[in-house]
Formats: sequence, C-alpha cells, structure tokens
Amino acid sequence: MRLIKIISVILFFLWSQSSLYAISQNYEIHIYPSNWWIGMKNEYVQLIVRSESESLNNLDVRIDYAGINLKKIYRLENKRYLALDLYISPSTRPGNVAIKIGKNVIIWPLGIKNSDSNGVTYAQGVTAKDLIYLLMPDRFSNGDYSNDRVLGMRDQSFNRDTVFMRHGGDIQGIIDHLDYFNQLGVTALWLNPVIENDMPDRTEHGYAFTDHYKIDPRLGGNVMYKKLVSEAHRHHIKIIQDAVYNHVGTYHWIVQDPPAADWLHQWPSFTQTTYKDQVLMDPYASVTDKKLMTDGWFVRSMPDLNQHNSFVSNFLIQHAIWCVEEFAIDGWRIDTYAYNDLDFMNKCNKALMEEYPRLSLFGETWVHGVINQSYFTQNVYDIPYKSNLPGVTDFQLLWAINDVMNEPFGWTDGVNKLYTTLAQDFVYTNPYNNVIFLDNHDLSRAYSVYNKDIRKYKMALTWLLTCRGIPQLYYGDEVLMEGVTSPSDGYVRKDFPGGWKEDKENKFVESGRSLQENEVWNLIRKLAHYRQQSSALTTGKMVQFVPVDGVYVYFRYDGDEVILCVMNSMNEDKLIDLTRFKEMTGNFTSGKDIINDDVISLTNNYKVDALSLKVFRLLK
Repeated sequence: MRLIKIISVILFFLWSQSSLYAISQNYEIHIYPSNWWIGMKNEYVQLIVRSESESLNNLDVRIDYAGINLKKIYRLENKRYLALDLYISPSTRPGNVAIKIGKNVIIWPLGIKNSDSNGVTYAQGVTAKDLIYLLMPDRFSNGDYSNDRVLGMRDQSFNRDTVFMRHGGDIQGIIDHLDYFNQLGVTALWLNPVIENDMPDRTEHGYAFTDHYKIDPRLGGNVMYKKLVSEAHRHHIKIIQDAVYNHVGTYHWIVQDPPAADWLHQWPSFTQTTYKDQVLMDPYASVTDKKLMTDGWFVRSMPDLNQHNSFVSNFLIQHAIWCVEEFAIDGWRIDTYAYNDLDFMNKCNKALMEEYPRLSLFGETWVHGVINQSYFTQNVYDIPYKSNLPGVTDFQLLWAINDVMNEPFGWTDGVNKLYTTLAQDFVYTNPYNNVIFLDNHDLSRAYSVYNKDIRKYKMALTWLLTCRGIPQLYYGDEVLMEGVTSPSDGYVRKDFPGGWKEDKENKFVESGRSLQENEVWNLIRKLAHYRQQSSALTTGKMVQFVPVDGVYVYFRYDGDEVILCVMNSMNEDKLIDLTRFKEMTGNFTSGKDIINDDVISLTNNYKVDALSLKVFRLLK
C-alpha cells in the first residue's frame, strides 16, 4: 500500500508539470495539451507528441482507457513528432490516461470540466460595466525576490537602472495589491503575456513565447498564476489573458525543432510584414501584397506561424481553450490581430465562444480609420469576409481624443474629430464591446502626450470613464507616470513607484502621492465607483450633440438615469445655453455634479470652465 502511494505521488508530480514525460525511458517525451477535461462541448482533441531526441515515427501507439478512442495517428515530417486524434466520450471517468508509445508510457491527466455549479468562477467576460487595468508584470511590483533570476533561463539580466532588462516584478506582487485595485475601482486586470519567454534578451514584455504550456517561472509559474486568478476573483476582479497567435519567439521548440517545415511561414531570406492592413480589405489588392502583410514576420525575433497548417491551427485553438479551463480566466486580448490569418481567427473565436459563451474577446487593431478598424470586428458590411470578433481596441477614438488634447488653443477641429469618429459607430454590430483607452505599453503615456497639462489629463480621464465602450487604464495613469516611446518603448514601461521594498516612494498609498497625484487618483476612484452603480454609464445608450465653439455635449441614459457630460476643449471659459439640449433634459430641472456634488439649474445658461469635462446626474 505504501508503494502504491509513493508511485501515486510520483505520477502526480509528473503530470502537474507544464508538459508530460515518458516514465520508462531515459529521454523526455512531451505532450500538448498537457492535460484535458471530460465534458467539453467539442469531444475531440488532437495531441502533439514530441520527443527531445529519439524517433517516434515507427513506434506503435496504444491507449487503453475506457471512453477514449484513438481515432488517428499522424506521423509527421519530423520523425520526433506524432499527432494523435482522440475522441473522449462524455461518459469517460476522470483519471490518469496511460498513453503507450513503443515501450514508453506517458501519463496524461484527464479531469472534469469546470462549471459555475461547482463553485468555480471563470469565463465571466469583461463588459462595459468593467474598468480594465493593464499592467506589465515585470514592471508593476516585486512580491517574490527569489524568482528574480531563474537558473537555466537564457536571460539572466536584472538591472532596474535600465529599461532594457528585467526588473523582477511578478505575480505575487500583483496579488499583494488586489486591495489597491478595489480601492481604485478596477474590476478587471489585463496582464501583458505571462507565458514563458525564454529568450536571450528583452523578455520583460512577454510577447515571444517559448513554451505555450508554461507560465514564466520568473513571474511565479503555473501555480502562482492560478493563485492570482483565484484571489482576484475573491476580490471581484476579473483576469484578461494576452493571447499571441501570430508568432512565437525564436527559441520556441516550434522554431528550434519544427514538427514540419510548413509550421512557420518560410521565406528565402528574412521578410518582414509590410504592416499594410489596407490590403486585406482592398478589392483591388494584389495577392503579393496580401501575402507580405499576413505571412511576413512581425520582427526578426518573432517567427510567423502558419495558421493554414491544420496542426498549427489545432495547437493554438486548443491552447486557448486549455488556458481558460486550466486557469479560469475571464477574457482574451488578442495581440496583433490584423496579422493573423483571419479565417483562422474566426475559427478560433468560434471555438472559444462556443465553449465559453460569456468569455469576452477583443483584438488589438492598431490601424487608421474607422472602416479599417471595423473590418476586424463584427460589423454591418455586406462583404466576403465577416469577422466574428466581438470587439477591438479602439485606436480611432484614441487618435480622436489626442486631437482634442493637442490642438492649438482656439481650434475646434479636435472635438469635431471626436464627434465624427463616434458618429461612425453605426458600422459596428456593438460598439460597446470596443475597449477605449488613452495609452498602453506600446504608446507614449497620455500625461506626457498632453505635455503634463493636468487640466487636459483630467478631462481625458473623465471622458474615458463616461464614453461608450469598455474603459482601460494603463498602470501608473492614476499617479501621473510619464514616458515617451522615443528612443525606446521601454521608457513607457517604468516601474510603479512602491512596487519594490527598496523604493523611496510608495504611490500605492495616499501619503506617498503628491497633492496633484492624489487629485487625479481620487478623480478616477470617484468616477470608477460611481460607474459601477450607474446603469446609464455602463449599459445605457448615448446621444451626442454637434460641437459648437469647442464645446462638446453628450448624454448617457437609460430608463432609470440620465447623465449629462459637458466638455470644453477651449482655453477659456464658455457660457452655454442648456435649453439647446431640451430633448434630453426633458422634465429634469437640475443636475448634480457627480464629482463635487455641485447642483446646476438646467433652465439657465451654464458657464463651463476652460479645458474641463463636467458630469452631472439629472434631477427632477
């Protein structure tokens, strides 16, 4: 009996690792996905089997497990690989599946799919009711100094004095500040990628995967990531995972030892994407230009995956499903959306949404023009390609709000561009699924873009939390963090002050912030918490009026609440006649400022301060 327990412990240790190993030979065999579940809507799964050194090509494969049917064996071009198609009956019992390959026995764990009924909260989705907080784990907070360097990993850099090396932030550091997010009013965390990036340098950003089934050990590994999701959910905070389908890092096993030559887009010499998204929708585009756009590599260190290859496609889709089920995440942000094969993206999105109907997905669409952006999400166009992606990162509104903030005083084009961009929302099936933002990890920080004008910054933040869509903050926005992308994007990825025990300043607490920082922090806090209780600002409709003399007025409303927003983009106070908006003010007589509780009459002219955005709840 004692021997059986010892063997059980050993087997548990083996299958709890990120990939599985043969237990009867002196070389390692890995299986992807590393484990699976009974009760999935799609009862089929395709395993990729990889040997690190020995040929698997001529070995027999056998699975003797009730309810599992080995449907097909694929012997891939690289003899160290197999692909196995399995059918898993809904009546199958959970347990450790023994997969026999020649004389090797590989243990493959099979569990039961999570459900809300068993107390697991997951795949909740992120909606316009939420406030997303984007953070880069390496630069947010260091909660575990023991994993700053991990023996055996290629990048051993650790130097907080330069933005080009790792700084030691990790998942424990995020867990340590969940109460801070609650205080601020954050309801969802979007983490830059947490999957292993075992590359030689610049690994802090996370976008060059080297093993899909490992959470980077410098961040805390798989167990710590599960703990984060569980603790975040306990704090009523959702987790958004950053998905990268388009490419991997050069040290991924797919690149170092590809299962077949066509797993990557191959070129005679290095060929970079043209970044010309227009060719994808251009009815006159050449085949050559389309191929360069989609099959060219994003950068030299990130080889481009061939999603037309069915094995690659299955691998990526199953990994996405595995992440939701394994870690209980709530949403996907999809990196470099336009550079993926779009038919593959529709297939992947469909598989995720069928398995997890509430799961939210939004894609990075760093493009120019509402037409271009809307092409990549659900839209009203009658065109050959129809995207099923629910939402996008709304770069068009970013450019528009930046125009408002950066125009010479006395010009009114900015608010007109903002108005016009929103006026084109009719092209989206649901524009409220779009994520709106002022900055992110690839862009100069908004406070710097606005030349540190606190009035403009507060106006932009107020707009962010009252406009339609899902608002997203970038870590440090709330404490006036600065930085521009020239000469390097590293300068917009500086450490959050107070995230390291040796920091002289601690911006996580009121006493560590300046008066101006607390002014902004409290503005966000008040707006964010008000939003949580406001049906008008979250699920309500929007009405906007044509800007006049630099003043832009819009309303958010539903049957229970009407919110009036008055933006003065000019550098002088403006007197406006509120009776112009009678169709929305109706029988209301006054409005209460949701920030300072001031009350204004709706029957009188109203003086709106220069460079400000005032928000009122209408009262009868």
